[in-house]
Amino acid sequence: MMGQGSNGVDTQCRLEAVLDKRFGYAERDRLFKLFRDNWMQPADWDQLARFGVNVVRLPFIHTLVEDEQHPGTLRADAWHYLDDAIAQAERRGIYVILDLHGAAGGQAGEKEQHDGCTGPAGLWTTPAYQDRTVWLWQQVAARYKDRPSVAGYSLLNEPWGTDPATLAAFIGKLYTAVRAVDPNHVAILPGHSSGIGAYGDPAAKGMTNVAFEMHFYPGLFGWGSIGPAVHRDWLLCNAAKTTGVCEWDKRIQGLKTPFLVGETQPWASMGLETGAQVTRATFDTYAKLGWATTVWAYKYASNAGGHGTGTWGMVTNAAGETIPALDFNTAALADIESLFKRYGSVRYEPHQPLRDWMTSSNAPDPFAGL
Repeated sequence: MMGQGSNGVDTQCRLEAVLDKRFGYAERDRLFKLFRDNWMQPADWDQLARFGVNVVRLPFIHTLVEDEQHPGTLRADAWHYLDDAIAQAERRGIYVILDLHGAAGGQAGEKEQHDGCTGPAGLWTTPAYQDRTVWLWQQVAARYKDRPSVAGYSLLNEPWGTDPATLAAFIGKLYTAVRAVDPNHVAILPGHSSGIGAYGDPAAKGMTNVAFEMHFYPGLFGWGSIGPAVHRDWLLCNAAKTTGVCEWDKRIQGLKTPFLVGETQPWASMGLETGAQVTRATFDTYAKLGWATTVWAYKYASNAGGHGTGTWGMVTNAAGETIPALDFNTAALADIESLFKRYGSVRYEPHQPLRDWMTSSNAPDPFAGL
């Protein structure tokens, strides 16, 4: 999402390791603060409001809150970024879903990087990592249990490094830990890559105020080809209404449990107008089904800038507003600092057709004639 990733430094963990080796932990920590201070600023929250957004899914890695050098303890500035994001959202009438995107040890799987790393998903084989994740959620829940603008807790992002039964059992522990300190907020149960079947009926297990979460990416990751047709088949189902969203609607209705589509990407690489119309149709369809929806992602930066046929961002750096591609293995400290500051000073532009359609009183029909 940063317009980086070359020379083998293509995940957060690899970037952290390179900066640690070259400059030491304290300097790496300072650089990451510089990045975070510049990546999301008040103007970004204003932009989200202009898109008509009323909820954001806020991803965070465990080390934003936990002191990685002293596991099981809070950082001195543990709540700085989450508190600020929630406050910024509140001022604009936006709710926040807190999403543990990267747990201690990693949860995603050997070939995945959904938690910021690649390699074995240590969370599932190391009890200490599990204990730290339980502890972390209790800290977060205790902090925000009385914060009405926090819509819920997405307990674990894309936890696909284990089998569905093990996932469901561990999420049950996280649910219990959260409920011990916070009866108020929705606990969001993450789906496995294979679905939500391992959970059974949450109510039958005594779970209250919960929702399921899945991530749907028509046209991507082996799910057909990018273009309106794959979205049409997904959103409109077949004549018998037994495929696509209709199949999922039947499943969710049977469980009488709310549903969050935590990630989807309906506009990238489809052309700006077509992508915008398909996105509006996606949101409208999910809304009719009663599903909450958040997309991945708000911001994307590229080296040359511009939206082209659609990036993965609702906003991106404008065409010609360049972002240098650094080799973090060799780049001077001053150049890394300059890059991270650049994210706060570069001119960003919205995906204008997307913003127009997401805030229009009229709905398009992107599948007419298909």
